Amino acid sequence: MSMMPDQPGTWLHPTADGLYCGPGGFHIDPARPVERAVVTHGHSDHARPGHGAVLATPETVAIMKVRYGADAAGRFETLDYGVTTRIGDASVRLVPAGHILGSAQVVVEWRGVRAVVSGDYKRAPDPTCAPFEPVACDVFVTEATFALPVFRAVPAEREIGRLLRSLSDEPGRTHLVGVYGLGKCQRLIALLRHAGYDRTIHLHGALAPLCALYEELGVALGPLARVAPDGGRAGLPGEIVLAPPSALADRWSRRFTDPVTAFASGWMAIRGRARQRGVELPLVISDHADWTGLVRTALETGADEVWVTHGRDDALVHELGKHGVAARALALVGFDDEGD
Repeated sequence: MSMMPDQPGTWLHPTADGLYCGPGGFHIDPARPVERAVVTHGHSDHARPGHGAVLATPETVAIMKVRYGADAAGRFETLDYGVTTRIGDASVRLVPAGHILGSAQVVVEWRGVRAVVSGDYKRAPDPTCAPFEPVACDVFVTEATFALPVFRAVPAEREIGRLLRSLSDEPGRTHLVGVYGLGKCQRLIALLRHAGYDRTIHLHGALAPLCALYEELGVALGPLARVAPDGGRAGLPGEIVLAPPSALADRWSRRFTDPVTAFASGWMAIRGRARQRGVELPLVISDHADWTGLVRTALETGADEVWVTHGRDDALVHELGKHGVAARALALVGFDDEGD
C-alpha cells in the first residue's frame, strides 16, 4: 500500500503511557492507566487494570475480569473479530493474532492510511485460539520477542511427543511441567488431548481458574484436577502435573515422586537457559512468532514502514532493511519477553 500525506507518525505515536492514536483519543496496550485503552490480549504486560474504558475481544474482556475483577476498568466494551467501529475520528477493527485465546491485532485507519498493531502473535497452529490473519497495511507495528535467527520454530506436536515418550520411559516419575498460566497452560493441555492423552492432567491451584474460563469459553480441555495441598496420591508417580514456572524450584514441587522437571517455552531453544533453570526436559513450545515468522509476516503485510515495539529489535530492523522495508525500533516500555 502507498503512503498518504497524513503519515502515521503524526497521528499514531509512542507516549510515556504507550502507543497513542490521536484521532481516536486512545492508547493501545498502555503501560499505565489511561482514559481509553484498546487491549490486544489478556497477558498482564498488555492488559492492565485501572483504565477508564477498555475495548477488546469478548474473550480478552472475560480474561481481564477473571484476573483483575469485574470493576478492573470504568467500563468494558467488546468487539468481535472483523467488526469495524469508530473511536473518535478513527476506525478500528480487531483481527486474530494467534497468540492466545482472544488475542487480536488492532487495525486502525484514518484519512485513508492504515496501521496494524500486532500485539503478541504467532504463526504456528494452536487448537485453543483463532489463527493469525495477515492484514495489508501502510505501517505494521510488530513485536520482536524472538527476533534472532537462532529462534526457529519446531512443531509443537514433536515436543508433545517427547513429553509422552518420557512419560512412557519413566513411568515411576511425576512429570512436572512449567507453563505460563494464560495461554501456554491451556495450549499444552489441548495439544496433549490431540495427541491422544486422555488421562487426568493435574494442575497447580494457580492454573485452575483460567482453565475453567477457557472451558466456559468453549475450549475443551478434558479431565483436570487440582493438586491436593499435600500432593495427594503419594506424589502422583506416572502423572503429568502442570505448574507455574516459579513453582518448579520451590517447596511445592518437593511433594512429587522423583519428578522429571520440564518447561514449555520458546526460550528452551537456548540450551544454556534450560541448564540454568535446572530443566531436565526442555520443551520448545512458543506462543510467539519465530525469526522466520516475524520476517515473513512483515513482508506479507506490504507495509512501507515497520515499527518494532519490543524485543530483539536491532536484528529485525536490519533484516527488513535488506528487503527494502523502512524499519525502526519504537521505544515502548513495560513489556515482558514471554508469558506473564
